[in-house]
Amino acid sequence: MSRKFVDKLGRLNPFGSRCKELPKALPVHSSQRLVRVFVEGYEDVAFWRGVFDRFTNPYLRFEISVPSREDLPKGKKVLLGMIPQASDELLLCVDSDFDYLFHNSTEQSRELLSCDRMFHTYAYATENYLCYAPSLHNVCVRATKNDTRIFDFERFMADYSRIIYPLFLWYAYSAQQESEHIFTLADFRASVRLNFLEIEHNGLRTLAWLRRNVARRDQALRERHAEMIEPKRAFAEKLFRRGVTPENTYLFMHGHTLMDNVVIVLLNTVCEKLRELSIAKITASSKKGVALKNEMSNYTNSLRSIRDVLLDNENYTDCFLFRRLQCDIERYLLSVLGEKRMREVFGDAMIVRP
Repeated sequence: MSRKFVDKLGRLNPFGSRCKELPKALPVHSSQRLVRVFVEGYEDVAFWRGVFDRFTNPYLRFEISVPSREDLPKGKKVLLGMIPQASDELLLCVDSDFDYLFHNSTEQSRELLSCDRMFHTYAYATENYLCYAPSLHNVCVRATKNDTRIFDFERFMADYSRIIYPLFLWYAYSAQQESEHIFTLADFRASVRLNFLEIEHNGLRTLAWLRRNVARRDQALRERHAEMIEPKRAFAEKLFRRGVTPENTYLFMHGHTLMDNVVIVLLNTVCEKLRELSIAKITASSKKGVALKNEMSNYTNSLRSIRDVLLDNENYTDCFLFRRLQCDIERYLLSVLGEKRMREVFGDAMIVRP
């Protein structure tokens, strides 16, 4: 192989040709044990880092990464296949998808729920936490630097959830029955997405438009699959026992659909209005000429990408599903560290009582 060709490969993949120059991980302190925490993909590292940051202690050091194999595998199926390797020092973290709701009624659900060293989100995915309704006003503030409340996200998302609940049941039930063709993810996404938001009256016209679309699709499914109506009603009761209500459906729906086709639409519209308010306030001030231009420049330079702010959102820790996840990790820590050390480190902050 010519030197010229080797140099070209080095430029295309500098990490492959200069591995000796890469930094090494700091050694684990002698008083600590290294706990490897494998997640589904790179986009999940930050979320799970935030989760385990709440359990920092002098005895364990958590290191979050995708599985460390030469073929760089990723995804939930890969982690499920690693369940036999899970231990006190190798933890697996995944999106629940529907596995928590299906509660041992499918093989994958049984696998996930039976492994006490595999932690899952309880919500459908990490995206559902990022879109936690009580946190969305703060997302707008960080993106626009305007704290004026012009939209009630919590009320809107409760209304939105109530409207889509019948279609959520159709989609989840058909998935449990492995009959996704009855109501596919593409069908669900097309039926529950928001194409616009009119913020007047807290999105009343938008919700009315959505309600009509959902009602048409629900009626068509009832006529086409009448035999599923009664079993679906029993399925809804089962989901209620797992925490699903018509008002919080958005926490259990497909995460990317929620983020990309609902919440981003809301945030874009609300943030645009907030920016307009800020700019109107600046232009109505007594500043003129260069001073006005500088003020406007200072404001526009402070703005942030809405999606970037949303992806950095960590204001979901009071969500009841997140507290269940915290309880699972506390139980793991109790089994590894013991009650004495847990009380020493976390004291009254513990949720689980030994």
